[in-house]
Parts: sequence; structure tokens; C-alpha cells
Amino acid sequence: MTDQKTIVVTGASDGIGLESASQLAAQGHHVVLVGRRPDKVTAAVKRIRHESPDVPIESFVCDFSSFAPVRELADQLLASYPRIDVLVSNAGTVFDKRTVTADGNEATFQVNHLAGFLLTELLLDRLVASAPARVVITSSVGSYRGKLDLDDLGLERGYSIMRAYDRSKLANVLYTRELAARLHGTGVTVNCLHPGAVATNIWSGAPWFAKPVLELAKRVFMDSPATGGSRLTYLATSPEVAERTGGYYEKNRTKEPAELGQDAALGERLVATSRELVGLDAPLPG
Repeated sequence: MTDQKTIVVTGASDGIGLESASQLAAQGHHVVLVGRRPDKVTAAVKRIRHESPDVPIESFVCDFSSFAPVRELADQLLASYPRIDVLVSNAGTVFDKRTVTADGNEATFQVNHLAGFLLTELLLDRLVASAPARVVITSSVGSYRGKLDLDDLGLERGYSIMRAYDRSKLANVLYTRELAARLHGTGVTVNCLHPGAVATNIWSGAPWFAKPVLELAKRVFMDSPATGGSRLTYLATSPEVAERTGGYYEKNRTKEPAELGQDAALGERLVATSRELVGLDAPLPG
């Protein structure tokens, strides 16, 4: 049996997150699933426990469109697990129309970047203490199209579903590279990936007129969720990437990220802005 690791997977109740969680459990790892909908999380746990009855499988429900439950999730994870060997930051969504969260942020940016950023930062000390450890962040080929105006993170000017999505995926790449540089020498690696064009439900928020095209593409052109999930699993556990960090991967191979994604100064500014937006730099109450 493999050297069992404790692996937290967000966005694990559906799509590539669920498939990766299943694959990680089949490898013998202790998998902690995080998902938004209680019914789907329960079904995911039931499936994986049936597939891998001899490994521990646990779960938490957390809605990444609000920072309060993300903070609560971090507290629960820290209280429950003395080691966290791998964090797979995979939760993501899209919104057809511009939506603002209760925290005051454009919703795609909050769910796809800020919430994962907050969770990762809150778990960093535990990850470092667990080294060798890994952080895996789901980005997208959309990062190549992304633009990042730190003065208009709410996309109040010219919102579109793809503009919001691509921007959030560029933020994933920038954060990956910044965090990898920050954690250099700690034994914690940080990598991101484009899992492929995968037939999942992430695009359920697409406009009605695009859905027939997306359904056709799912059947004809797109990778299966299991294939996409295997690329998360590769970065989470493969010995081939044990000491590699700061990389952007497609089909389990490193690829040069977008030019903007390589802008270290922009990455540092993004992280500083993100810290402010999630309240990490705010004084503690009392």
C-alpha cells in the first residue's frame, strides 16, 4: 500500500475534483472532500467509500462565494488534521451575468481565485509543517486570454462570462508562481494546470444560447472528467513532480504560461490586493 497522505480536494463533489478524489482514494490516500452542495457531497462520499472501503474518506461543505464559511472550513481542517500533505484547490464556477457576492466581489473572481487564495493562505503553516507537501491549483488555458486590471476587479466595465473566467484563471497562474517563489526552500511545491477541455457541469451557468453547442462539444470533443481528474491526481501524487514547483501544466507536461502570467510584479500586486480583499491584513478583533 502507498505511503498514505492526507489530501484535501476542493470542488470535489462533481467533475474533475470528484474523479481525482476517487483516484486518490484508490491509491490508498486519506481524502478529504470539500463541496458546496450537501446532497452532492454526501453522494460523492458514498461513491468513494464504496469504491475504496479501506481508506478514510471525510467531507466538509463550504460555499466559496462567501469568505466566512471558507474561514470556518480552514479552522475545521486545522482542528481535524495534524498533517495536510496536499491541498488541491479546484473549486470553480462561472456566472452568465455579472454577480456580486455578499463580500462585495465579482463572483467568478471570488469563487475561482479569492476563496481558494484565502483557504490556501490560512493552511500554509500546516502545509509547511507537513513538508514535503504540495499545493495544486486548477487554472485553465483561458489564462492565456486573461487580462487583469487591478483597478477594476469588479469588472464593472464590459462584463462577459469568458472575460470574467479567463481573468480568474490568469489570477490562478500568477498566484501559483508567487506562492511557489515565497515557499522556496520550505519543501512545499505549488503547481497549476489546465486539466483539458473537460465535459463537466462547470458551464451550467453559461447563457441558454450557448448550451446546445456546449452539450455537443461535451459528447464529441471534450475529455472525460476521469481524464481531467487524472491530471490533478498526477500533480498531487506523482513522484515525477515531487520537487518541481511554480509550473503550469497541460497534459502532465510543463508549458510556458501566458506572458502576463509570468509577470512577477503583477503577481505580487495581485497577492497584496487579494490579502486586502479577503481581510488577511485586517487587525484581529478585540
